[in-house]
Amino acid sequence: MAAFQPRPADALVVVDPQNDFCPGGALAVAGGDEILPGINRLSAQFPLVVVTQDWHPADHTSFASNHAGAAPFSTLAMPYGPQILWPDHCVQGTAGAEFHPVLHDGALRRAHLILRKGWHRSVDSYSAFFENDHRTPTGLAGYLRDKGVRRCVFVGLAYDFCAAWSALDAVKLGFDAVIIKELSRAIALPLGEGGTTEDAAERDFHAAGVQVVISL
Repeated sequence: MAAFQPRPADALVVVDPQNDFCPGGALAVAGGDEILPGINRLSAQFPLVVVTQDWHPADHTSFASNHAGAAPFSTLAMPYGPQILWPDHCVQGTAGAEFHPVLHDGALRRAHLILRKGWHRSVDSYSAFFENDHRTPTGLAGYLRDKGVRRCVFVGLAYDFCAAWSALDAVKLGFDAVIIKELSRAIALPLGEGGTTEDAAERDFHAAGVQVVISL
């Protein structure tokens, strides 16, 4: 496999590299901190870097704690569709919502844009482009188009949720999309029909034309 090479019209999108998604955090992704040094190194090769930040109010409707008797990782029907109920995480102004310190002198220092998402109380926002109603835009697409970006390269957390939804939406919006698996980690929740959310994401990538780069 040829080594991955950034292009002049690429943007690196670093998805939610926050304390709560790293070991010891409220919604820790196994090995989430292991990818951060590599993301720092990769960010130096890109002409444009975007970093997303989950930024939830404490009463967010995606938190299981805000639904009497609901268990974390159960699913609840919302007006915009089924919603996984998560442990409280990335609450605005908390240490868990802060970026992991490993990135402060790397990808964060090089970031041209920090995009906060998930701050509307009544709708979650996995994707960097849309809230989970699939209609309400974050504004990222317009920003990238204004900068002449044609391809988005995704890394970060989690591979099968926020990074996956972002990559799939990028394709829907007319961008080429690449996700670098080596610099992502999955939650890999089990699915009733067998497999995991990681397996489902990779099926979606194949169907949509998202390029998965296994290693650099």
